[in-house]
Amino acid sequence: MLDRRRFLLSSAAAAAAAAATPVLAGAGQTAASPEGRKVTALLDRMMQEFLAESPEFMTALGLDTGPNAAARGRLDDRSLAFVDRSFAAFRGYGAELDSIDRAALSGMDAVNYDTTRFIIDGAALADRFDYGIQAPVGGANPYLVSQLTGSYSSIPQFLDTQHPVQSVADAEAYLDRLSAFAGVLDVETDRVRRDFAAGATPPDFVLRRTGEQFAATLGVDPAQSGMTRSLARRAAEAGLPGDWAARAEQIVRDAVYPAMRRQAEVVAGALPGAPTEAGCWRLPDGEAYYRYGVLSYTTTDMGGDEIHEIGLAQVAELSARADEILRAEGLTQGSVGERIAAVARRPDQLYPNTDAGKAQLIADLNAQMAAVQQRLPEVFGRLPRAGVEIRRVPVEIEAGAPGGSYQMPSLDGSRPGAYYINLRNTAETPRFTLPTLTYHEASPGHHFQIAVALEAEGIPTLRKMPLFSGYTEGWALYAEQLADEMGVYENDRLGRLGYLQSFMFRAARLVADSGLHHKRWTREQAVRYMVDTLGDAESTMTTEVERYCVWPGQACSYKLGHTVWDRTRTAARTTMGDRFDIRGFHDISLAAGAIPLEVLERLVADWAAQA
Repeated sequence: MLDRRRFLLSSAAAAAAAAATPVLAGAGQTAASPEGRKVTALLDRMMQEFLAESPEFMTALGLDTGPNAAARGRLDDRSLAFVDRSFAAFRGYGAELDSIDRAALSGMDAVNYDTTRFIIDGAALADRFDYGIQAPVGGANPYLVSQLTGSYSSIPQFLDTQHPVQSVADAEAYLDRLSAFAGVLDVETDRVRRDFAAGATPPDFVLRRTGEQFAATLGVDPAQSGMTRSLARRAAEAGLPGDWAARAEQIVRDAVYPAMRRQAEVVAGALPGAPTEAGCWRLPDGEAYYRYGVLSYTTTDMGGDEIHEIGLAQVAELSARADEILRAEGLTQGSVGERIAAVARRPDQLYPNTDAGKAQLIADLNAQMAAVQQRLPEVFGRLPRAGVEIRRVPVEIEAGAPGGSYQMPSLDGSRPGAYYINLRNTAETPRFTLPTLTYHEASPGHHFQIAVALEAEGIPTLRKMPLFSGYTEGWALYAEQLADEMGVYENDRLGRLGYLQSFMFRAARLVADSGLHHKRWTREQAVRYMVDTLGDAESTMTTEVERYCVWPGQACSYKLGHTVWDRTRTAARTTMGDRFDIRGFHDISLAAGAIPLEVLERLVADWAAQA
C-alpha cells in the first residue's frame, strides 16, 4: 500500500525540479516530435510546480538541498485557499493540453499525453466534491481526519522517517517543522468542522478508532514523544551539540499537543451524532463519489455491480485452488476459510507476541527478501540500484494501520525504500502468509517497481511518481504471482497456500468494497463476509474493513489492476509467440513509469507488434 497524498498541485515554478529528459518512443529512444516536446514541457512544469508548493514532497524526493534548503524547514499548505489554487491551476493545464494535437503523437509521446489527460480529467472530477482531502492527484479520501488520514499521524512519521538530521541546520529545520505542525493541525481542524457541518462526518466507528489514536499519542509524556525522541536520537548519532530534546519537548508540550487536543475534541464532539452507515453513499453526492473513487484508484471506469460480480467469481475460483492444498494437508472439514484459520492457529505458524518474537519475524522477512533478490535476474533485465529496509509500523499508529505498507526511496537514492509491517499482534501474521507479503511490498513488488521508475531515463520526472494505484498495486499483486511462477513455493506447500489466500483476500476486497459503498452493506456485514471467506482473525478484518470505509475504491485497485497486468502479458505472449521474452515485457512495462491501465495495455501491445 502506498501513500499518494503528497502528490498535490503547486502554483509557482521551482528551480529544484529535475530538467526535462529525453523521451522514449516505443521500446527504443528517439527524438520527440514538436507536439511531443510540448507534452513533456507541460509535465515537467507540473512537476516543478508540485515541488514548489510541497516542501514535504521535496524532502521525500531528497531535493530539499542547495538553493532549496529552506524547504526543509516548512510543511505543506493544507488550507482551502491552497485547494482552490490547485484546481485552478489544473484547469489551466487542461486548456494547455487541449491545444496539443494528439493525432500527431506516437510511442512514448502518446503515453505522456494520455497519462496527462487522465490526470487532468481526474482533477476535474475531484473538483466537484467539496469535502475531504481535495487533491487533484492521488485518489478519493472523503475524510480529512480519520484513523488513516490527517497530519496528526502523517507528520510525526514524516519527520521521523524522511526528514534528515545530519547537521545543526537539519536539526533546526526539524524544530521549525515541529513548530509549524501546530498551525497545520489548526487549519485541518477548521476544515474538519466545515466538513462535518456539510454532512461529511465519518462513521461512528471511524471516529472512535481515530480517538483511540489521538489518546495513544497524547497519553505519552512530551519528553517521551516520538517527535522528541526522534530528533534527540538522531542528533546524538550525528554528534550534534545542543539540547535538542529539551527544545523539541517544549514545542510538543506547548504547541503541538494543545493543537492536537483541539482536533481530538472536535472529533470526539461529533461522535454522539455520528452516522452508523459505513459506505460513502450517504455522503453528499455519495454514489457519484464512489464512482470517482473507483476511477481515481483503479484507473478503470467500472460500476459497483460489475466489481461485485468479478470479486465473487474470483473468490470461488481461488477457494477451489486453496481447497486442494488444504486437503493435501489432511484438512477436509469446514469451509476453506475455517480450514485456513486452523492452519493460522497452529503453534508452528505463530511467532511469540513478544519483542524477541517480533525481532525474529523481521529477521525472517529479511532472509526471504535476500533469497528472492538472487533470483530476480531470471525474469528482469533491469534491476534497481536503491535498497529497501524492513521496519515495524510505529506503535503509536499500529492500531489503525494496515498490515503492510511501502515508502519509496529518495529520488537520488540516498534514502532507501522502506517496507513497513504491522506487528501489533503476531497472531495476525502467521508464518505461511509472510513470504507473499514480502514479495508484494518489497521485491519484486512495490520497491522493485517504484525504484526502477525513479531510476528510469527518458521519461518526465512526474511520471516516475507512483500516482496510479491500479498500476502500482496491480503490479504488486502480479509480483506475488511472478514469485510463484519463479518456483519460490516449490517445496513450501503452506507458502503457496499463503499466496492463494493473499489473492483470495484481494478478490474478497472487491466484494466488500462494492458491498459497503454500492450495495450499502454495514461494517458488520463486510467484516463477517471477510472472516467467513478468508478465515482471518476478526480483529484483522475489522481493521481492513474500516480502511475500505475511509478510502472508497482503493481496495479494488489490487485485483482489478492485477487482472489487467496478467491480461496484458497474455496478449503480448499471444502476439509474439516464441519471440516473447518475459524480461523484455517487464522492462518495457516498468521503465515507462506508472501509467493508467489502459495506457499500459496500449504500450505493451505496440511493443509486441513492433518486436
